[in-house]
Amino acid sequence: MRIYEEGSREKLSAVICNQCGKKMKVENGILMEGCCHVETPFSYFSQKDGHRYLFDLCEECYDRIIAEFSVPAEIREETELL
Repeated sequence: MRIYEEGSREKLSAVICNQCGKKMKVENGILMEGCCHVETPFSYFSQKDGHRYLFDLCEECYDRIIAEFSVPAEIREETELL
């Protein structure tokens, strides 16, 4: 869950893991640790048609969740980091 400074949708003030509730480190509006941000819309043929889900997972919760996948997540190396 992302929380922004009042009156702003750009300056981040906090990021909280939706799974465990951990408050992640944010300094000067910048997230300073690993986080999986998910924003996914559901569309036709879904019970969630027309809904968009947004959530954040700390790195520990992300690792725990993907470890339970029946088919492993594909991992690609990033060569350009922002």
